[in-house]
Amino acid sequence: MESTAGQATSPSTRAARAPTRLPGLDGIRGIAALFVVLHHCWLLSFPGFPADTGPAWAGWLVYGHLAVVMFIVLSGFSLAVSPANSGWRLNSLRRFAYRRAWRILPPYWAALLFSLVVAWTLIPQPGQGDPTVKSVVVYGLLVQDLFGSPSPNGAFWSIAVEAQLYIVFPLMLLVLRRAGAAVLLTVLTVVVALIGLLAPSVPAVDLFMRLTPQFAVLFAIGAVAAGVAAAMARGVTAHGQAHEDASPWPSRLPWLALAATAPVVLLIVVRGPAWTVDHYFWVDLAVGPAVGLLLASVAAGRPRPLVRLLDTRALRRLGSFSYSLYLIHAPIVVVVNRMVLAPRLAPGVTMFLATLVLTVPLALLAAWLFASVFELPFQRHRGWGALRAAVLRR
Repeated sequence: MESTAGQATSPSTRAARAPTRLPGLDGIRGIAALFVVLHHCWLLSFPGFPADTGPAWAGWLVYGHLAVVMFIVLSGFSLAVSPANSGWRLNSLRRFAYRRAWRILPPYWAALLFSLVVAWTLIPQPGQGDPTVKSVVVYGLLVQDLFGSPSPNGAFWSIAVEAQLYIVFPLMLLVLRRAGAAVLLTVLTVVVALIGLLAPSVPAVDLFMRLTPQFAVLFAIGAVAAGVAAAMARGVTAHGQAHEDASPWPSRLPWLALAATAPVVLLIVVRGPAWTVDHYFWVDLAVGPAVGLLLASVAAGRPRPLVRLLDTRALRRLGSFSYSLYLIHAPIVVVVNRMVLAPRLAPGVTMFLATLVLTVPLALLAAWLFASVFELPFQRHRGWGALRAAVLRR
């Protein structure tokens, strides 16, 4: 969901600066957002979730939640790239807060309005009633993980979690600066693991589960991975290309990411979707290191074939409006599946394929148009003055 890659600049030299865009990250964002769209198409076509009642070839679409895990780690990574090159310091807390709000809120509030209109005039989200005034307030203030109310959009739950992580991000940077990555990850993991262990038996602790506390660890993993990528970038800047070739770490990172991924994938395959969904708290924590290693590897340009694929024009373009796609696809999928296809088709493969054929192009086009108005202008222009001047020029 976060869509800024940060600046990979080295403090050791003012003359040589790394590119502001890290190749491959936009492609990862685009693929993750598209995966969420496919997941929701699957959910509405095969009843019984978390049981896998669809064909075996589509079974991987049960795990759409893991795309959100990718987004959270990637968000921590993206926000930490610049501080990692500046001694884990932010230029200004006020500036950071303003830029996060400027980047996230305009498209989110526009998507909230769109979702409310669809829910009130066409069809609400599955399993939800019509949104209420409380829904407007709760979702408008990004506290939907704290207060229950009918949801106007099934994808909005994670936006509140990410916004809350922005609040603690400066504190994470302080710990990284004063104590180091090992202390940050150890303390967070121990605290979050204790919450997970005590929640089933202690009602007061169980309240914290509404905050999806494991995402704090994932966010921190992303920040630490950015530090790894920045350290390697500094080595290249200081010593040149020969130093990169001599260092074993860029070439080792893909294998480390694969080694971290393999046991988690094996566990999911062996235990199945029902168990996995019921244990997402622990699965998320297990997936996090693999995602962090993958991001550090891609930032280092390895493996090169994967980075070239992720950095193709199509995937870069998809990544450029991935936040908008994530924000507005759910109402579109529900309208097409429930209002257009459900009266004509029974749940199953035919409905799933028809949902894909109709929904994916429509969602992509709608998200691109939406981003052109509510997302991309706020990326290009960092304040009302600049935005107003751009509009007047047009």
